[in-house]
Amino acid sequence: MRRIRADRGEHALPLLIRRAARPPEVTLLLRAAFVLLMVASVFLVFLFDRDGLRDQIDGHVSVSDIFYFTMVTITTVGYGDIVPVSDQARLIDAFFVTPVRIFVWLTFVGTAYQLVLQRFIEEWRMLRLQRELKDHVILCGYGHSGSIAAAELLLRGWETGQIAVIDPDREEVARAADRGFIGLHGDASSEEILRVAGAQRAHSVIVSVGRDDTTVLIVLTVRALSDKVRIIASVAEPENVKIVRSGGADEIVSPSRVGGYLMADAVNTQGTIDFVSELLSYRGQCQLVEREARAEEVGRLAREAEDTVIVEIRRGQRRLGCWSDPALRIEAGDRVIAVDANDDR
Repeated sequence: MRRIRADRGEHALPLLIRRAARPPEVTLLLRAAFVLLMVASVFLVFLFDRDGLRDQIDGHVSVSDIFYFTMVTITTVGYGDIVPVSDQARLIDAFFVTPVRIFVWLTFVGTAYQLVLQRFIEEWRMLRLQRELKDHVILCGYGHSGSIAAAELLLRGWETGQIAVIDPDREEVARAADRGFIGLHGDASSEEILRVAGAQRAHSVIVSVGRDDTTVLIVLTVRALSDKVRIIASVAEPENVKIVRSGGADEIVSPSRVGGYLMADAVNTQGTIDFVSELLSYRGQCQLVEREARAEEVGRLAREAEDTVIVEIRRGQRRLGCWSDPALRIEAGDRVIAVDANDDR
């Protein structure tokens, strides 16, 4: 797991977590083992071919001389105090030791880049991304409901780079990062991490953390940061709906209530659940949408709308049901809730 950090006063706040192929410690150990294997291979080759070497100082090539010659040959081109004199030794140096030297140096350079330079590069990229975040969606909680919400946002035209996921579980953040989302590890009720996520400039914040007390804290914190951002919160207990709404949530979803309605209806029906699921999902053949009234619909009866079924009209703060008023006409500026065919908009 790779963590990119940025200093915030006395503490370092985890900004981004993304899944790496393996932990840095394991990578370092594997590469160190590779270098040691290469050194040992060259040492053994020189040991068996010591007769092809000559010590220019005393004329005797000892085991310590071979180890010394191995190290300086791999890391440099040698100092000339010990040299290959036989054709075999020179061929070994040309076709075996030289490639080993290149591989070892590439390993050193690659490790320095991955464990040191890349960290600063990615940190700079994350800080730049943080400054550029605007009109995005912040998803607090990437559990079952949160991941479904993120997938639906993609189907509705949002880009992965426009969705920031905050979760205290590193594995969940890594799973979100694997999907291409911006993953932030931490507590979504923290004002600091919400600032890092750009809550002040966000289009919407979805709160799906599974605990109503945490939901209230997150909603209050987000609303304190911005009075314009749209907040959608999932609430488990119906009695907490008023608290969350008074805290500043614009829309509240109660999965237990919706699930209860559907389960009770399924006692006497067979197709309602499938139909409602299709209405709510972008994958369905038809979709429940809220939109501005179209120019060709203005002035017509709601029941006369073509290629759509209008079920409700929002006129200012009023909700007008089309079924209760057959004479209801659509006016300019109305927002309609309609069942439209899914034309992959």
